[in-house]
Amino acid sequence: VARTASRPLAAGDISIFQAFIFLGGQLSLALCVLLSLNYYSIVLGTTSLPLVITYPLMKRITYWPQLVLGLTFNWGALLGWSAIKGSCEWSVCLPLYLAGVMWTLVYDTIYAHQDKRDDIIIGVKSTALQFKDDTKQWLSGFSLAMLLSLCIAGMNCNQTFPYYSAVAAVGAHLAHQIYTLDIDKPEDCWKKFASNRTVGVLLFIGIVFGNL
Repeated sequence: VARTASRPLAAGDISIFQAFIFLGGQLSLALCVLLSLNYYSIVLGTTSLPLVITYPLMKRITYWPQLVLGLTFNWGALLGWSAIKGSCEWSVCLPLYLAGVMWTLVYDTIYAHQDKRDDIIIGVKSTALQFKDDTKQWLSGFSLAMLLSLCIAGMNCNQTFPYYSAVAAVGAHLAHQIYTLDIDKPEDCWKKFASNRTVGVLLFIGIVFGNL
């Protein structure tokens, strides 16, 4: 893909062997973090490994690799809670996890639209290729599911007004993002993808002030 040709591995700046050494170092550090947690969290963290291992292969198998990314990347919604509490409060953790999965489907589908022409040539799959011109309708549905899940998670852990204000602000941001998105302009897709940092910041602020 032309857009990523300058990345170290693709450009040949590092070898496959060096990349494996770096990966081994990252995994070793991650293992140290995991082993410092309680036993419940160690088991829970370990159960994510099948997703971690298989995700990179999914774009060769299914048009929904973004869903598998969401299931993998948002495991922290479960693990973060259990690391503090020693178990999961599923009435909170599952809606929060689902919200994260839906959010990943939103921003990574937008991201995938940057590469859809190259993906067709290469023969890999994505939700961008699956949804095509219906992308905005799908993104709207995922966003609504995300907001509903955030509200359920908030209600189940007694969140307060600042939290729901932040959820409303997130909804407004996503609505503007989707409405103004041009799926045929890679530079606009990147801009919209990157703007999801605002979603995270808004929600984080809402959680902090809601708890205070």
